[in-house]
Amino acid sequence: MLDFVDAWLSAGIWVGIVLIIFGFIALIKGADWLVDGASAIAKRFGISDLVIGLTVVAFGTSMPEFVVNMISVAHGSTDLAITNILGSNIINTFVILGLTAAIYPIATQQRSRDFDIPMSILAGVAVVVIIFLRPVITSQDKGIDYIGGIILLLIFIYFIYNTFRHAKDHPEDPNVDEVTVKPISPLKSILFILCGLAGLVIGGELIVKSAVNFANRLGVSEAIIGLTIVALGTSLPELATSVIAAYKHNSDIAIGNVFGSNIFNVFFILGTSAIINPLPAYEGIEIDAVMAASGAIITWLVIKSNHERKVTRWGGIILLLAYSCYLTYRLLMV
Repeated sequence: MLDFVDAWLSAGIWVGIVLIIFGFIALIKGADWLVDGASAIAKRFGISDLVIGLTVVAFGTSMPEFVVNMISVAHGSTDLAITNILGSNIINTFVILGLTAAIYPIATQQRSRDFDIPMSILAGVAVVVIIFLRPVITSQDKGIDYIGGIILLLIFIYFIYNTFRHAKDHPEDPNVDEVTVKPISPLKSILFILCGLAGLVIGGELIVKSAVNFANRLGVSEAIIGLTIVALGTSLPELATSVIAAYKHNSDIAIGNVFGSNIFNVFFILGTSAIINPLPAYEGIEIDAVMAASGAIITWLVIKSNHERKVTRWGGIILLLAYSCYLTYRLLMV
């Protein structure tokens, strides 16, 4: 698909930069249109705001990572598929949460402390365990195959079930977001969905092809491009939402925003990707997976270290410094 892009990319690296920027714009805007159109149709069928928020909106915000992964797997760029997820989770926690807390301390709810953060820790640990268990169980190289993908999806099903049950039993919980569905006509809703899907596919294709082109031109692995450029680009919605929330002193939104995204990324997107096409390990995957898990662990420790149960400013600075050290080390490995 979009075979003409290959010819454009051969024109030079600046063309690739323009295409990847356009790809991220199309990807993020496509996700917004898809969520608006699907939410409006769901509302017309009498589906509650709660269910829409926990399904359509939650899945829609993870669409950028999902589409990039599906296209990466289809093109055989499995390193890009894994690092897009691990890199997004690392940036979500260390950069987005760290920057948000540095601007304004983040208050946390008990649900986040007792469930969301531990589930995010489990996500990173599960990836490490599955990668190392594959050679023991199947006598194949380290990586994530369909068995690991099924395990991740089963955990995701438990997460969705628990989230629905909690939302139903505790409608007053601040973590249960109130969703405001825009009133859109049926025809316009369908148009939004179609344009959203088109934006996602076109944006995903541009990003994956441009990322592979960058890796080839710069002489670095797809894994490094996935951990940096692609991961940051697909995390832009979370970054914008969290920083604006912090500026308005509503930074508690960032906790659910970040860790909810991390859980979706690993258990749903990475699990689905592995079922479609086995994801072999790349050099440095252990470090990336451990880093993804440690972000949630550090956040949990920071929260437990103060009576207000907040991610404090110094906690945010620690997260940012830890990411700087990690990124420097990973780039020196190239």
